[in-house]
Amino acid sequence: MVNIPQALKRLVIGRAMRSEELGETLLPKRLALPIFASDPLSSVAYATQEILLVLTIGGTAFLYLTPWIGLAVVVLMAVVVMSYRQVVYAYPSGGGSYEVVSSNLGANAGLVVAASLLVDYVMTVAVSVASGVDNIISAFNGLADYRVLMAVIFIALLAAVNLRGVRESGNAFAAPTYLFIAGIVLMVVTGFVKMAFGHSPVASSAQYPITPEDHKNTLTGFALLMLALRAFASGCTALTGVEAISNGVPAFRKPKSRNAAQTMSVMGITAVVMFSGITILALTSKIHITADGCQLVGFPDCSTAPQQTVIAQLAAAIFGGDHSLLFYYIQAVTALVLILAANTAFNGFPLLASILAQHRYLPRQLHTRGDRLAYSNGILALALVNVALMVAYKADVTSLIHLYILGVFTSFTLSQIGMVRHWNALLRVEEDPRVRGAAKRSRVINSFGAVTTGLVLVIVLATKFTQGAWLAVVAAIFLFVNMKAIRRHYDAVSDELEVEDPSGERARPARVHGVVLVSKLHKATLRALGYAEALRPDTLEAVTVSVDRGEATQLERTWSEYEIDVPLKVLDSPFREITRPVVAYVRALRKDAPRDAVAVFIPEYVVGHWWEQPLHNQSALWLKSRLLFMPGVMVISVPWQLASSKLAGGPSRRAPGSVRRGEPVGRQQPRPPAVR
Repeated sequence: MVNIPQALKRLVIGRAMRSEELGETLLPKRLALPIFASDPLSSVAYATQEILLVLTIGGTAFLYLTPWIGLAVVVLMAVVVMSYRQVVYAYPSGGGSYEVVSSNLGANAGLVVAASLLVDYVMTVAVSVASGVDNIISAFNGLADYRVLMAVIFIALLAAVNLRGVRESGNAFAAPTYLFIAGIVLMVVTGFVKMAFGHSPVASSAQYPITPEDHKNTLTGFALLMLALRAFASGCTALTGVEAISNGVPAFRKPKSRNAAQTMSVMGITAVVMFSGITILALTSKIHITADGCQLVGFPDCSTAPQQTVIAQLAAAIFGGDHSLLFYYIQAVTALVLILAANTAFNGFPLLASILAQHRYLPRQLHTRGDRLAYSNGILALALVNVALMVAYKADVTSLIHLYILGVFTSFTLSQIGMVRHWNALLRVEEDPRVRGAAKRSRVINSFGAVTTGLVLVIVLATKFTQGAWLAVVAAIFLFVNMKAIRRHYDAVSDELEVEDPSGERARPARVHGVVLVSKLHKATLRALGYAEALRPDTLEAVTVSVDRGEATQLERTWSEYEIDVPLKVLDSPFREITRPVVAYVRALRKDAPRDAVAVFIPEYVVGHWWEQPLHNQSALWLKSRLLFMPGVMVISVPWQLASSKLAGGPSRRAPGSVRRGEPVGRQQPRPPAVR
């Protein structure tokens, strides 16, 4: 019969791949760009909008600050890209900021970066998908009521594609990313050409004056500075995801570092060109967009109707209205690439989690590759957390954006400080003049990067903390504390299992006392008795619990009639309990002979359907859960395969080497019990 869950799994993620096929998943630069750089490339779709949303708090009075804020973002982007180019050459094994900081600033600083990046990867998915949904709603307003549902579906699709493996996700996401770049460049070039010929585009929102919030159009001095800094902090969302390439260097084809550095340069140049063009055109076309639609004087249904995004208004103004073919093209590729931008996190989060798991800071399951050689557990964990975020925040970009970028600038700053220490350490031992010269140049770049990103981190904290960024700080602290606790646990277990006296640790118990648990005398019981006898314990007895005296008497009678030479002991249970009398009896055996081992054999049914499992083995499950905590007690499950397990593809259809739950490895046929 067809195994339906396995068939569905293969349909979604494809055939399982052998470990030797890992080399076939390495990425050329043309696929690495959309996989690792889709986030910073797509963030230009909302970075300008976030700047305008802050500045229009004061009406139109402070829009003159937009080009200066945009220029500051561009300079920062260039600095960060140049800084991370040094990282991919100096630390080509992956890990990016985490490895740099751990190696140069210590384990605790590395964990701060790791926790910050994990939070930021989660927010990358949330903000990218929510922003993509916003662009869909800008084209089709009727879908506004299905915002959360669409976001959850997109997250599920992204997870499914990534479960198929890195290379396949690259093939799936390459075309939309390149189509988005082509569309934005076409829109920017067309807009500049129109401006050159005296036909500057005019946005549909230009007709609506903006009412400032609480007379904030008169801000001066420190208040104006804080407004500008807040707008700059919001515009810095354009830099999110830049570090993902440094985390994913091992996924590139050889030469890995050079290919990663070149991909990072292409990403930086492309993002700067698109962001600059959108920002200039947004100003010249007089786009008005506010956090509260009712600030737009005359905007119809301001309390309910969604405003069009900056990209949507530009496309409509440049390409002749919001019903033109190119308008729908821009909206389609923008929405698609924003949603696919979450793929940067779907690659970065599992990779970083895998490294942390390898270093024993996260559960080891996160270091395991799945059927398609992707880190499946990390992908699924990221998807589940983001589904919860979408439901909690109703997929609202404005609410989610405040939780964003804090983590990434923490990692930017600490990694640049770490790189400065890296170059200082190299210069102390290096004597080659050429190498020293290159190291000094790199140190200057990283020093400047540390100063600038550190300032931005302070600005982000100061301007976004009370607006929701404190939640990101709390989440990062929670992760940091838990990773330390996980490491302490793994270290304690490792120390506890450390072999100090091999001969002493291998010392055999004085005797092995076998106990076969019996409820009724049937085939499963006889198999357990036979298996126990085959292992030849020093003593062997069968034990049953007398819940019903009549049934216990009948069992003793049948036992005697079959002339089974294993003694049967009946434990009284006046309160009709099964677990407690057995545990007490086994504990008494251990107390009487502390140097002996007790082997408890439990017959178990192997069922073929999930709904059958609750109908069987519940007493065995409770017994095992108690007995496993007792030192010197071995619990051995002896399976009996029911007919349904064979119909569901039991032993004969199982993959070689696989073992069903509750079944001993090897599944040797036991010697039949002695029955006279």
